[in-house]
Amino acid sequence: MGHRQRQVHLFVLIDALGWQFVEGRDFLSELLPYRRPLRTVLGFSSGAIPTILTGVPPAQSGHWNLFYYDPVTSPFRWLRHLNFLSDRVMDHRVTKKILKELGRHFLGMGPLFECCVTPRLLPWFNWVEKRNIYECGGISGKPSIFDELDERDIPFRVYSYHSATDKEILKNAKRDIDSDNASFYFLYLSELDRTLHFHCKDGAKIDECFAEYAAGIKGVFDVARKHSPGATLTVFSDHGMTPVQHKYDLVKDIDALGLKMPQDYLAVYDSTMARFWFFSARARRQIAACLGESPCGRIVPDAELKELGVYFPDGRYGELIFLVHPGWLLSRSDFNGGGWMPIGMHGYHPDDPYSDAVFLSNREPSIPMQTIADMYQFMNVAAQELR
Repeated sequence: MGHRQRQVHLFVLIDALGWQFVEGRDFLSELLPYRRPLRTVLGFSSGAIPTILTGVPPAQSGHWNLFYYDPVTSPFRWLRHLNFLSDRVMDHRVTKKILKELGRHFLGMGPLFECCVTPRLLPWFNWVEKRNIYECGGISGKPSIFDELDERDIPFRVYSYHSATDKEILKNAKRDIDSDNASFYFLYLSELDRTLHFHCKDGAKIDECFAEYAAGIKGVFDVARKHSPGATLTVFSDHGMTPVQHKYDLVKDIDALGLKMPQDYLAVYDSTMARFWFFSARARRQIAACLGESPCGRIVPDAELKELGVYFPDGRYGELIFLVHPGWLLSRSDFNGGGWMPIGMHGYHPDDPYSDAVFLSNREPSIPMQTIADMYQFMNVAAQELR
């Protein structure tokens, strides 16, 4: 019986690689002729990447934003006994550093936990990414492509920022393809996201960055083709990047209402989204009225959240979701401490053209590629060939 030739499939997820930046550029176009935009999900990578890995929307995987309302089982509920401490102490950077380390190493919050909300509010919240989503069993509500590969005994390798930089990932992938017998390689390159946050309006900088990524990916693909002449390469993303044109201080408007947290309401302010929970009809009424008059965004109705696959009946991610308009940015949020003020942002409505992710491949898809969720089935089809 003849020796079966090794088949290698390469999947490269590049964070924030938007169709608006790829279209019209010669980015791996000779290698990857099958190219199209993919509609993303509402929200951030914390919801988009689990959608890619499972093929289902956040409402089914359970992964959407990082913080969710969970006052009963929050690992930080003991902090309520420290309410006598001043805001100066509770919000001090040293306090937040201690809580971050406690969360990561002793309270089971996972290696990426960040103390983003004020510690005084932590007792009401939990953190969704307690496990590495790039490992088997990493997504709580649905099996991922890695679970499927493991169940079928298909040898695979996964690389992410958990253990290496983008350059190191590309180097390690070349080494491993050369030295082992795995067939399925998944590379998550995350550093383009930060580059586009601060240089999305600089065409020359983008061209330079794209050229570096193209060279690195070609190098990995060359090694793959040495061992597998029929190797496939697919480059894709989770979302795009929208240039920021306006900034708005929504926190100031809400604070001016004179309501108190956590007595009247709770709020988590993301860069492009604000999520609210209410403990009185007065707070709900006043905040809804304030948001209804805001120039920077709009309240997303439950019916629309359902259509977008991000509606949670228990309200864990927010009883009311306020989304800013594309190109607007909340000038104060729980995730932009330290003066972080990007000129590019994501997390807008999926209808925003700049939000589109990408699909670039040398393999003609056998299924319609329309949204990032379709990447799961595309990878699954490739995996089935390796059985």
